[in-house]
Amino acid sequence: MLTPVLRYLCTVIYFTMKRTHIVILVAIAIGIGTLIMMSVDFSTYDTIGSAKEKQGKFVHLIARIDKTIPLDYNPAKDPNYLSFVATDSLGERTKVIYHNTKPPELEQSDRIVLKGRMEGDVFQCSEILLKCPSKYKDDKKVLEKTVSSTQ
Repeated sequence: MLTPVLRYLCTVIYFTMKRTHIVILVAIAIGIGTLIMMSVDFSTYDTIGSAKEKQGKFVHLIARIDKTIPLDYNPAKDPNYLSFVATDSLGERTKVIYHNTKPPELEQSDRIVLKGRMEGDVFQCSEILLKCPSKYKDDKKVLEKTVSSTQ
């Protein structure tokens, strides 16, 4: 009499634990999926015009520095203030203010990615990424000089 009852209890516990484990694994998988989705940056690149329409929202801009207007950077006065004018691919321009030290080789950079928020007509930048394709291309003359000097 005791054996069928124990057998029944063991069967119930075995199947109950199995279902519980499945529920726990599904909950863990949903939690991991949610964390991954929240950590991935789904932002796209905006133009200056679309950034002006998204006042106060975090955006990424791809632009070029307008070299006709000088940079406003005086490390003796304030090393954490940089201001310049950026132009996007559509020709729109905006003043950019960056409250950090000037990235090295900023003036030589072909394109820049600006991360930040548009506030009025000024882009408040929190991060600048430099895109400098010429840095990664082999210059034939430099390569020829290097080869000829080593021979």
